[in-house]
Amino acid sequence: MNNNEKKYIVLLGDGMADIPIPELGNKTILEYAHIPNMNFLASKGITGLTKTVPQGMAPGSDTANLSIFGYNPVESYTGRAPLEAISMGIDLGPDDAAFRCNIINAADNKMRDFTASHIDSSLSRIVIDQISKNILDKDIEFYSGVSYRNLMVWRNYPYKSIPETTPPHDIQGKDTQGYLPSGEGSDKLKDLMSKAREVIASSSEINKAMSNLQGTPESIWLWGGGKKPAIKTLKERFGLHGYTISAVDLIHGIGRAAGLEPILVDGATGYIDTNYEGKASALISSIKKCNHVFLHVEAPDESGHEGSIEKKLKSVEDFDKKIVGPVLEAMEKYNNFSILLMPDHHTPISVKTHTADPVPFVIYSKGCLLENKYSQFNAPFYNEKAAKNTGLFIESAHKLVEIIINDSL
Repeated sequence: MNNNEKKYIVLLGDGMADIPIPELGNKTILEYAHIPNMNFLASKGITGLTKTVPQGMAPGSDTANLSIFGYNPVESYTGRAPLEAISMGIDLGPDDAAFRCNIINAADNKMRDFTASHIDSSLSRIVIDQISKNILDKDIEFYSGVSYRNLMVWRNYPYKSIPETTPPHDIQGKDTQGYLPSGEGSDKLKDLMSKAREVIASSSEINKAMSNLQGTPESIWLWGGGKKPAIKTLKERFGLHGYTISAVDLIHGIGRAAGLEPILVDGATGYIDTNYEGKASALISSIKKCNHVFLHVEAPDESGHEGSIEKKLKSVEDFDKKIVGPVLEAMEKYNNFSILLMPDHHTPISVKTHTADPVPFVIYSKGCLLENKYSQFNAPFYNEKAAKNTGLFIESAHKLVEIIINDSL
């Protein structure tokens, strides 16, 4: 273990940020929650607000996390699905396009559940397998992922532009007909979605599996399409080498494109039942042999999409207790490190989808120029209001990596 090499940690609570909630006395989740470890970081670190989503871009986890990894989405973003394809080891040629393939429940043309009741991965694999076997098209390939999150690849994509699509989590409870794909290639996507619905309804294998496994699959939803991105690695740019820890293919996909290796933690589900302890342990172990780890927890975002105050509170408090606390304790043995703590975007309980509002961040450092240099940006607590009150605003979140590497605001 090299105690002199600077270590750089990202702890990301997906969608943690929120707006005041009447049921919580008009406090946000972060204001109301018991989060002593995050509050400690804010009190000793550089706290402020930053924009993770550039003006004019959709507030997705893809664009927001690209920013936090250190990439300007305006220059590097080609679509969400290609990043996930990289994570899944799917080779994309220059003429291929990848699309997110959510398994959903949209009976009667209403988006009843964009997760198909958080479908079990085993059932999801059966659904994708049956769709693959029954939709015979030499240029269309389906790949199963984790739970409702799957991929479709369109080989030899014949169009210049990618269809306009809507994330299914943005239309929970709404009529789907006004949000179907549009533009070049959209007729094919809509036809595939229709055929998949027929396969799911008629498959005896799927119906049998549903009696034993969690999930309510009814159709698929294709979205987030794009072609393979080309970006410089973090090692080339900053000398960073290390790992990503997440239950979500998107994070591992961005990480692979950035030159980081994925660590797959048993029991990491992307939901409130995820293996927090396993993720923290993986970071503590892996940071001994590298200088950068990006740890991501999806649970606050999923809870926000559900509109569940109780689940979002629990996920944020578990993140603080089971991730932030143990990681901070372990990192204190190193002589030189920085921890960046933040969400990627807001997922407010009241709107159940992402918003592009600036998010609160903390940079906590030890043994480098950032330590104690900017104490005017300490905050008594970690939340949206306290971060705003410091007066520190970083216009573009992709600059945070440069701030940490250069030890200077």
